[in-house]
Amino acid sequence: MPIVTIESWPLDKEKKPEIISGITDVFAGVGIPKDAVTVVIHENPLDNWGTAGQQHTVKYKDIGGLRKDLNKEQD
Repeated sequence: MPIVTIESWPLDKEKKPEIISGITDVFAGVGIPKDAVTVVIHENPLDNWGTAGQQHTVKYKDIGGLRKDLNKEQD
């Protein structure tokens, strides 16, 4: 049955169950059994993401404490 893959910057551990549950609920809402839904989260360091020709560590360096918090999780 469905396998949902999420490519993301590092996420808070506390948010992952909420994300997995929410995605599972969407499929359950259209009649797919929850036991048949698999969610895989791939977290990538900001250095491995780029938009408009810039790494996200550069492009989003001024987003408050976000970069600091995300890079801390990568260590």
